[in-house]
Amino acid sequence: MRTLVDITGAQVQALDDLAKRHKQSRAALIRSAIDDFLAKHRRIQATDAFGLWGERQLDGLEYQERVRGEW
Repeated sequence: MRTLVDITGAQVQALDDLAKRHKQSRAALIRSAIDDFLAKHRRIQATDAFGLWGERQLDGLEYQERVRGEW
């Protein structure tokens, strides 16, 4: 799919410089940047939670075994 995006001249120049260094097209760099952005936001959404678990580092089974061991 093609899309139209307005970017500044400085952004175009920076992309062209990167494209030359990495021997890729400007479009390939932009697709890669979009993939990275989407992956980052999927990770954040998947781990974004609240509640009693808080900042615990153990997984659920490890935590359960440790707590039951205290009985």
